[in-house]
Amino acid sequence: MKLPKVMQSSKNKEKINIIKSVNIFKSATPDILEEIADSLEEITIDKDEVVFHKGDLLNAMYLIAEGSVKAHDGEYEFARFSKNEYFGEYSLIDSSVRSASVTALEETRLFRLDKAVFDEIITKNVNIAKAILKSLIKRLRSNNVLEEHLTQTSHELREEKIEIEEKRKQLEELNATKDKFFSIIAHDLKNPFNTVIGLSELLLYRYESYDEEKIKEFIGQIHQFSSNAYNLLDNLLQWARSQTGRIKVNPEIVNIKELVDENFNLLKNKAYEKDIKLKSEVDENIYSFADKNMINTVIRNLISNAIKFTPENGMVKVSAADYNNYYSKIEVEDNGIGISEGDIPKLFELTTNYTTEGTNEEKGTGLGLILCKEFVEKNEGKIWIEPKKTSGTIFKFTLPKKSL
Repeated sequence: MKLPKVMQSSKNKEKINIIKSVNIFKSATPDILEEIADSLEEITIDKDEVVFHKGDLLNAMYLIAEGSVKAHDGEYEFARFSKNEYFGEYSLIDSSVRSASVTALEETRLFRLDKAVFDEIITKNVNIAKAILKSLIKRLRSNNVLEEHLTQTSHELREEKIEIEEKRKQLEELNATKDKFFSIIAHDLKNPFNTVIGLSELLLYRYESYDEEKIKEFIGQIHQFSSNAYNLLDNLLQWARSQTGRIKVNPEIVNIKELVDENFNLLKNKAYEKDIKLKSEVDENIYSFADKNMINTVIRNLISNAIKFTPENGMVKVSAADYNNYYSKIEVEDNGIGISEGDIPKLFELTTNYTTEGTNEEKGTGLGLILCKEFVEKNEGKIWIEPKKTSGTIFKFTLPKKSL
């Protein structure tokens, strides 16, 4: 860095004009102005030359005759000052180190007023001390306004960041929903129909080559795959409606035992194929205030899921009781293959795409449990899973007894 070039001027007119433009010296008398002008040192600073660095201990104020400077900390710029403006006035009161660096933006001519000279001047004219105090207070107030503005801006930026993050998560969920939707259509929904078409073609074109037992076996498979495809399609359509917001909750008083018995009757053939016992321990006086169709879907999916993961000669049990004064609790328990605690959070997350095969290699999409969670929560309830200590799993969910 080049050293500043100090120059002396015999004419104080220019200095006095600049001094008079500084508000802290407006009350100075002509003789005081002359004294200040005599004490000013003229300094020329080249472009990009540093007047002083952050951390320097300098006891002086600077007035700009020509050019401009910036106050900064590294690359961060606090302020700019140009002709007839001043900086460093705090140094006339406090001799602490500089809180920022000052660098010339162009060739700049400065007048420097040392604190020692200023101390002598204010002893002669107390009004100058008052004036600088007013200036400092005004600058502090301006800084407070700026700080409040920055705080508000920072708060708004945080709010915008939160909103953007929420939008990002929503977009991720929408993309996951889209991917899941097409995955189910392209694979899980297509495969059962391919099987049904294949078996029906065999019966159509080679019926005479099969005996009655084989034909009955084919018909049973067609029935099984058709039922699975129908249940999947039903879940898919309900889930799609829930994603678009087109499905509405219509709560009413629902008898839980009636829904359980209805679904046991619907799924008894599926359970019969694996010699699984369906057991109901639901009291006929257990009621909930919920959307009947949604909860019917939840119970059907949980029972169907339990049958899927229960081996032959197993048991699926449904029970229900009062949970507290406001909620009823329904449990669907099986003695099947169970699930590890680490995999439990994946069951209700669409993005994980978590699926497993049943005990008879039954296929699934994982969509049923996601639908259960959405429907239970839409009805102001909660759903969770408890692995059993021996084998199997217990799905539990709550529903309000009345409008909350």
